[in-house]
Amino acid sequence: MKGTVLAVVLALGLGAPVHAQEALPYTEGMVVQVTSVDILDGEFDNYLEYLQTQYKPILEAQKKAGIILDYGVYQNQTGSDEDADLYLVVFYPNMAMLDGLRAKLDPIATQVSGQSVKQSNSAFAARGKMRNIMGTELLRELKLK
Repeated sequence: MKGTVLAVVLALGLGAPVHAQEALPYTEGMVVQVTSVDILDGEFDNYLEYLQTQYKPILEAQKKAGIILDYGVYQNQTGSDEDADLYLVVFYPNMAMLDGLRAKLDPIATQVSGQSVKQSNSAFAARGKMRNIMGTELLRELKLK
């Protein structure tokens, strides 16, 4: 069994140099994280106030630290009731920036917000009264040559 696995690994590895020499029609670019948010009825202004006073300062500090390139908040104007109301978008320079991300972000969030990680987690849960996170997607830009 071990011999078969080794043979397969070696066979796959032997093909790698040929593939690596081929010119790809793209280069890998930034990574975009898109979080879909459903805002509960009557909570739109409250949630935007949170974004302005709590979310934005933390992201500005992450940007200043070079962890993120930029961020944005986008409102969905044409969706149905099943679609997100807002999209929170964060732009990272590359996939490698996501390695050990929490260790990079927690100290910044604590410094900016004045909340411990435990307090921050409680605040996250409390925001459930204003919104539902529908999901998060991670996209990598492919720059065509």
